[in-house]
Amino acid sequence: MSIQPDHWIKEMAEKAEMIEPFVDHLVREKEGKKIISYGLSSYGYDLRVDRHFKVFTNVHNSVVDPKGFNDKEFVDIEADTCIIPPNSFALAVSCEYFRIPRDVLTLCVGKSTYARCGIIVNVTPFEPEWEGYVTLEISNTTPLPAKIYAGEGLAQVLFFKGSSVCEKSYSDRSGKYMKQVGITIPRM
Repeated sequence: MSIQPDHWIKEMAEKAEMIEPFVDHLVREKEGKKIISYGLSSYGYDLRVDRHFKVFTNVHNSVVDPKGFNDKEFVDIEADTCIIPPNSFALAVSCEYFRIPRDVLTLCVGKSTYARCGIIVNVTPFEPEWEGYVTLEISNTTPLPAKIYAGEGLAQVLFFKGSSVCEKSYSDRSGKYMKQVGITIPRM
């Protein structure tokens, strides 16, 4: 497996519609203001976070259970910024839709601007032949409220091309998060 450079990502985005919408350069400024960058980078793609957030709240004194997750534990927010309470987390969704080729695996990691503020982005790999909008997990590890900016970069996707095609893809297995739209909570 080898990591793929910007020209490969651009070619795949244009030919195979791997990323939509696709921004073929790194955007660092919008309307004359500095922003957290997004778009094509040297060996990856910096995705943007959309305006829809689900912020975790524990008003019902619940237990987080991946086998029985209760959507009532979230407050839905649609805004240009989102405040995540101290030591809490939010779910969000990418602005971009991804279609991963059968011979590619991606890793998605948080951007350093947020990481340096104690804000951790956790996203599982995009498996071969997975497609959809990315559900993003954003953890505020600090004892202070943390601000997230919609429409700006939140995480970087790194693309790894296999030396051969996988035997069974995410699509072949009928993965439960296939073609997800919007913020998708845990499914069983």
